[in-house]
Amino acid sequence: MKKFLKRFFLVLIVVIVLVQIPFIYRRYQTGKLAQKIGESQTQRIERAEHIFNEYKGIIHAHTSLGGHSTGGFDELIAAANSNDLDFVLMTEHWSNEFDTSALTLNGVYGKTLFVGGNEVDTADSDRFLMIPGSADAASFRNGPTTAFLEKTRSENKLAFVTYPEKLKSWDSNFDGIEVFSLHTSAKQINPFIGIFDLIWSYPAYPELTLASYFKRPDANLQKFDETAAKRKISLFAGTDAHSNIGFHLFGDDAGNKLINIKIDPYETIFRLARAHVLIEKDKQLTREHLIEALKTGRSFIGFDVFGESSGFSFVAESATGNHFMGDDALLSDGVRLKINSPNKARFVVFRNGEMINESADVSDLVLNVYGPGAYRVEVYLDSLGPPFDKMPWIISNPIYVR
Repeated sequence: MKKFLKRFFLVLIVVIVLVQIPFIYRRYQTGKLAQKIGESQTQRIERAEHIFNEYKGIIHAHTSLGGHSTGGFDELIAAANSNDLDFVLMTEHWSNEFDTSALTLNGVYGKTLFVGGNEVDTADSDRFLMIPGSADAASFRNGPTTAFLEKTRSENKLAFVTYPEKLKSWDSNFDGIEVFSLHTSAKQINPFIGIFDLIWSYPAYPELTLASYFKRPDANLQKFDETAAKRKISLFAGTDAHSNIGFHLFGDDAGNKLINIKIDPYETIFRLARAHVLIEKDKQLTREHLIEALKTGRSFIGFDVFGESSGFSFVAESATGNHFMGDDALLSDGVRLKINSPNKARFVVFRNGEMINESADVSDLVLNVYGPGAYRVEVYLDSLGPPFDKMPWIISNPIYVR
């Protein structure tokens, strides 16, 4: 019996060691990836922007105010400031007892503008981000989606779809779609693989470890393209930051914890996916101008974990001048698309969701337009290798050729 137990435990130890080998190799590969990204940053092409100032920030963040989170204001402000974010759009969960959007961060703290909003539900089981928020947030769950959208539109608020895979009211007049969600992406991680990556890769490379599980949101982009072919609409990536995943031992309600490991601190999550917003240089970064730009679609998604995406440009040139993301351009004026990237990459151009051009290893592209439609761009950093050759680095909003 003793010999059997010895053999059993010996085999068990060997199996445990062998299981670690792929994850040790993944840790090595993640380190090499970090080096590649660092090298690519030294090769950035800086371009002067004469019309807009570009601001970067995140959309969809929660604190402990609305439940579902353990994050506090101090942690949130420090994370936004340390990441040089220009803005954070708060989307606190509603409460029956008080207005969470009024009590969350509103205004400039340090170098970051915070805008208080809400995540709301309707009786049609649709879910939206409402920015700015209001004391009515809790009541919307008792009414239809149409009533919610009519009210937000009359008050010039943003109504962005979150969790589009659950949306039922696709014909309703919302302002934008959260085509990529960090929260949804995290839920798709294989727990077995995730736990070993957490042990080996996450401590040294937290952002890249999480990003290694990113996948292009095919279904959401398809629904967006179908909608954009019919009317103007914006796309964005949401962080859905809660700062609430992890564990601790021997803690108390005052926040004192002997051992405390948090997997999704704001500081880490804010480095993954960002909204890059263009605002005219004669306008300041204010809540109103930020909402106007996002509603127009004058923004793009940058998965900055793969490298700083600031400086990307997508313009339609015509006889009447330049047209930018969210704008209309007339085909009769002779339209050509001009795309610039801060690094050499692969450009994929879509018209109403159909790929019409793919150009690899370029930083500039000029493309003539021969038909009407909603045109947008995805940029891929193939140089980073799999799986990042399948996951966009940049996703633009459309330019509409009529």
